[in-house]
Order: sequence, then structure tokens, then C-alpha cells
Amino acid sequence: MSEQVKKWYVIKVVSGKEAKIQKLMENEIQRNGLQDYVGEILVPTEKVVQIRNGKRIQKDKTLFPGYIYMEANLSGELPHVIKSIPGVMGYLSGVKGGDPMPLSKKEVNRILGKIDEMAMNADQIIIPYNVGDAVTVTDGPFKGFEGVIEEVNKDRKKVIVMVKFFGRKTPLELGYFEVKKI
Repeated sequence: MSEQVKKWYVIKVVSGKEAKIQKLMENEIQRNGLQDYVGEILVPTEKVVQIRNGKRIQKDKTLFPGYIYMEANLSGELPHVIKSIPGVMGYLSGVKGGDPMPLSKKEVNRILGKIDEMAMNADQIIIPYNVGDAVTVTDGPFKGFEGVIEEVNKDRKKVIVMVKFFGRKTPLELGYFEVKKI
């Protein structure tokens, strides 16, 4: 069989269910024997580190909620098979209910470049602290002390907390994991 000309399309799906719908799409394509028409199916995600209750939690965050990217040759049964999958709302098109509109090379390169960039910046941390937040020290010699964040240093992943020590306000430089919001 000759090589299929594949273009990238955007599929609108139920937000929050992208990974599940991606699996359903892959299974349905396999079941119908349409693998030759499909290249890749992508749900762009980034790894994000969050701090919850003083613990570091790493999770995947969807970059474009409600959208799945598919490289395919939309001919024959494929468009109908994809649209019939539960959770799929349709294709991104120029007009409502119109034909699926392929992405331009520039858009595809930007999206794929963003995915590569996110893979390289996997240790990105979402900082749940702001200046003025009341916190409790959870580690070190000042464990149990309460204070207010005076400064957040994103580069060093530290916060400056003002605590009362012997009746005087004393600044403490602590790591993100050494404090917890009250």
C-alpha cells in the first residue's frame, strides 16, 4: 500500500478525559483496522511538581484541556469512527459543523516544540506560597513556629518567614518543603 498523506488535526473532547479518550481512539482505530490512516495521537502534557501538606507531588498537567491532536489521513471511515467515540465532540474546523481543518506546519511545529520544551523543563515547581501567607514551620529547630511569608525566592526555592522568637520578629530562610500553609 502506498504511503498515506497525513496531516495534523485537532479533536474537541470532554475536558479532563483526554487520556481516557485517547486510549478509546487507539482501541477503536485498531479494532477497525485503520492503523494505516493514523500516525500519532497526542495529548500534550507537562510534568508539574506541587507541594501539598509539605510533601512534593509530581503529576501530569494537560497543556490544552479539551483537545487531542491527531496526525491522520481523514478519509474513508476514519472521521466517522473517531466522531462516534464517547467523549469526542468533533473536529476543529473553520465553521461550525464544517469539514475538519488541518493545522499548518507552523502550528504543528509550535505545539511539538512546546511538548519537547516541557519534557526538558520537567522539574518545574508550582509555588503555592505568596507574600503575606500565614505558615507553620514543619521542619528544623523552629518546627511548630508560626509566621508570615515576607519574601518568595523562586530561583533558590526558598521563602523568608517572619516568626516571633523571644518576643521579637526574626526572619527565617526556609525551603518550600519546610513550611505549610495554615
